[in-house]
Order: sequence, then structure tokens, then C-alpha cells
Amino acid sequence: MPRLFCFGLGFSAQTLAARLKSKGWQVAGTTRTRARAEALATQGIEAFVFAADAPLADAGAALHYATHILTSIPPGLAGDPVLANHAQDLSALKPAAAWVGYLSTTGVYGDHAGEWVTEQTPVTPASERAHRRVAAEQAWTAWGRAANVPVHIFRLAGIYGPGRNQLETLRDGTARRIVKPGQIFSRIHVEDIASVLEASIAKPNAGAIYNVCDDEPAPPHEVIEYAAKLLNISPPALESFEDAARTMSEMALSFYAESKRVGNARLKSELGVKLRYPTYREGLSALAAQA
Repeated sequence: MPRLFCFGLGFSAQTLAARLKSKGWQVAGTTRTRARAEALATQGIEAFVFAADAPLADAGAALHYATHILTSIPPGLAGDPVLANHAQDLSALKPAAAWVGYLSTTGVYGDHAGEWVTEQTPVTPASERAHRRVAAEQAWTAWGRAANVPVHIFRLAGIYGPGRNQLETLRDGTARRIVKPGQIFSRIHVEDIASVLEASIAKPNAGAIYNVCDDEPAPPHEVIEYAAKLLNISPPALESFEDAARTMSEMALSFYAESKRVGNARLKSELGVKLRYPTYREGLSALAAQA
């Protein structure tokens, strides 16, 4: 029986896990607290406590029978925490893992002034966080070659889905309609991330890199406007970026420091993926209908 082990049972990993469990897979993975591990157990997911400074207590038992590995834990100052703590344990899996996926970010491309980027575009990370991501991608790829395991890199655009979207920020009053001329973001619905990962599992390609995003990059204020229309409410007042920046978090400012259109042709041509939500309009409309 195939068994997926997820380092980091977050939003994307849990979405994939639910899909695979419905098809008879076993799923296990990590979380940072014992309480969260116990909560995941009620969903039929065997969970183990793991953090950069808290390796798996018994890696052999946790990873036993794992046929596929997904890791979504971001690197820290000391590098990728999974490889730092468990590279040898993963290399020792018998038989070797049939597939490993590393969830990265389109932030590795840096700023392209609204122009298109593809997987062939050289990475030019602008932030320290993105530099660490590039290093982690390279470390996982090198580990895969050394261990003779097919490692795949998935560069995710801005993730949205149930409970995490512009409809929710409008409802709770935190949405802001910020306008920065020329600013373009790419996005991806969490269910489409799961579709891409599942397609890759079915068709491993060692060393492959995939941009995971929808078909229509768009300015963030336009997405807020569409979400407000779905809720039949007035959108928040327009704010210039210059004014808004005074009260924005450092993380938010870092996103607005980069503008690019991310191309997704490879996931379609190579994996045969047909996006369920090809633009934010289909995605937000479906989420509004589910509410």
C-alpha cells in the first residue's frame, strides 16, 4: 500500500493527504506540537512531532514503509531542517522512496517588473528568505541525485482556498485594496496544488521543477474587487501603496517589492494537468458558493 509521509502537515499537504486517503493511501507526517498531532490522528493521519531543533524521536519508526515524501517546511538560517536532521534516514529507506516533492515558492525568481517567468528563468532571489529557498532547492536536488531518488521542486504562487482567501478577509474587515501601478501577482487554489502533486506522483521525473500557478496573474486590488462583488458588498476604499506601506507588515512589503507573471505551461504539457480553477474568478466563485 502506498504511504505518503509529509514533513509539515500544513494547508497544501493536508489537501493532498485528504485526496490520497480517499484513494486508499496511508498518510503520516509531522507537526510542531503534540496537541496538533493528536488532532490529526482523529482524521486518520499518523502524526509525529518535528521541528528544526526537535528531530523525529524515532525516525526509523516514523518513516517506516514510506513510499512517497512531501516536504513543505521552510528553511531557516541553518538551512533545510529536514535534510539537516534526517537526510541519512531518508537515504536509508528500503526500498528507496519512489517520489519526493519539495514545496518552494515563486519568490525565488525575484522581481521581473511584471514580465513573464518560466522554469527556465534564472533565479534572482531578492530577499534573504528567498535566498534560503534557493539553497534548499539545490540541497534537495543534490540529495536526490546522491540517493538516486526522484526529487521534484514545486514553486508555488500565492495560495488560497477554503478559509484562506479574499472573501474571508472582506468578511473579517482586514481586506485592503492597495494599488501599486504595475503590480502583478500569480495565485493558485490549494486543490489545484494537490492535482499537480498527484499528477507528478503518477509520472516521476527526477530533478523536475514546476511553476504551480493559475493562468491569469492579476493586480491584488482587482481580486479584492471581484470578491466584494461576489459578496454583494462595497470593496474597501482604494489606498495608494505609498500610503499603505506606512502600516504594512514587513512580510506584506516584501511581496509588493516584487512583480512578475508566472508561466505554468510545463505542468500542463508534461503532467497533463487541467486546472480546476484557471483564474481567481473560478476559484473565488466556487468558495463563495460553498459558504
